Amino acid sequence: MIDSHLFQELSQLDRADKLRIMQFLVIELAKEEGTLLKPNAQYPIWSPYNSYEAAGSLMKLLNDDKPEKPYA
Repeated sequence: MIDSHLFQELSQLDRADKLRIMQFLVIELAKEEGTLLKPNAQYPIWSPYNSYEAAGSLMKLLNDDKPEKPYA
């Protein structure tokens, strides 16, 4: 069980120190998780930028969904 004194000390820290403690705790939790997340590793994130095939598919869907007659 965590001593309430620790929570009191943490609440008095400035924002930067609280963020450092959060970073430390997240890294520690990741270590406990094993191979799910590795500290200091880089993980690719998908982005729509330069995804020309996806843009073409979306354009086709938009063109196919146009009404036959324009709205009056």
